[in-house]
Amino acid sequence: MARSPGPSGDLFGAEPSHDVASVPRGRTSGRKLRPLADRLRPGTLAEVIGQDHLLGPEGTLARMLARGSLSSFILWGPPGVGKTTIARLIAEQAGLLFSQISAVFSGVADLKRVFEEAARHARTGEGTLLFVDEIHRFNRAQQDAFLPVVEEGIVTLIGATTENPSFALNGALLSRCQVLVLKRLDDAALVQLLGRAETEVGRALPLTPEARATLAAMSDGDGRYLLNMAEQLFSLPDEQEALDPGGLSDLLSKRAALYDKDREEHYNLISALHKSLRGSDPNAALYWFSRMLEGGEDPRYIARRLLRFAAEDIGMADPQALVVTETAWTTYERLGSPEGELALAQAVVYLGTAPKSNAVYTGFAAARQAAKQTGSLMPPAHILNAPTKLMRELGYGEGYAYDHDEEEAFSGRNYFPDGMARAEFYQPAERGFERDIGKRLDYWAKLREKRAQERDA
Repeated sequence: MARSPGPSGDLFGAEPSHDVASVPRGRTSGRKLRPLADRLRPGTLAEVIGQDHLLGPEGTLARMLARGSLSSFILWGPPGVGKTTIARLIAEQAGLLFSQISAVFSGVADLKRVFEEAARHARTGEGTLLFVDEIHRFNRAQQDAFLPVVEEGIVTLIGATTENPSFALNGALLSRCQVLVLKRLDDAALVQLLGRAETEVGRALPLTPEARATLAAMSDGDGRYLLNMAEQLFSLPDEQEALDPGGLSDLLSKRAALYDKDREEHYNLISALHKSLRGSDPNAALYWFSRMLEGGEDPRYIARRLLRFAAEDIGMADPQALVVTETAWTTYERLGSPEGELALAQAVVYLGTAPKSNAVYTGFAAARQAAKQTGSLMPPAHILNAPTKLMRELGYGEGYAYDHDEEEAFSGRNYFPDGMARAEFYQPAERGFERDIGKRLDYWAKLREKRAQERDA
């Protein structure tokens, strides 16, 4: 079963009414040997902070428990926000046996043993809550093993994952489990955690107010990591002077940014960069570009995406965008990191401040669609080459007008297949260089009509 409630000064608990100085520093030796984050685990769901959308009065989990209708679900969220603790406390409140496995260390034999044990308990009227940490690490076949025991009610499954369930879990399992999103801990929650830590230890952290804010920022929303850093600070001598942000940074290392080049965060950040550029916000674009670099992304991948953006979202509104981006990529290849990253940053700013148009992109898509529908139509005979006598006799090339010999170098002839109506796939925007292109196309359209009238006269 889940353990009994712990002390009120727990990891995600509410702020206590007493102050730090009133708490005795002496604790039982066994308790002091446990890591600070473990000592501060919540003892009840009411003490969990930062997840009110799930555990508050109107939260999804709160309503589930109030109705007594707990169903299987997936907890999706970043590290250090309380997934394991919440699962334990739910089992306790629902009166279920708590069984925990990790997909990192478990295999088919472990699953079979857990299922058999849960089935034995079910026969005696005892329910089991099975918590599977990092469930996304199980392969598709292993995930399928959960289906019958979930459907038959042998276990209530709570899976925990830091990966997007849409990609990490198979559809059959997702159809049987609701996905609940846990939020990254915000500044208010992190401040409360530091208060819990100071109450537990019995003294304040040796930090200036500015350094205290820096410590919270260094945790990047991970409560466990925050408490691990706080524990290092509590190990300093009692007479330690308050550290400023610089002194704190020298003492502690910053948590690595949450980023995996093969997982969802990779796509989230490149999407944020692309949309910031499309929204003509070079400052936001520089931020997401930097976030990707700090996370270890290959600058060449970013360069490829920038080149694609130049073609898709700027196009002929500023034809130089492709040239600038390609030159930036070439510069990076010559200089490497970190020097070459500045050239890519220049391309980011150029793309962010360039006039935008997707007219080529949409025109190309429309032309491709038309080509699929009319793929068997021949070009008009007058623009076909006629290298043989037979082809000339068949009319190939007959009536072809060499545009350079025509007035204003424009014949106005039809170049679409015979039997296909003329289409206007490319429709330039009234922005950037495309404004001039639009005027040119309008002029040619009028001239084409005039030439047609002259030929018909």
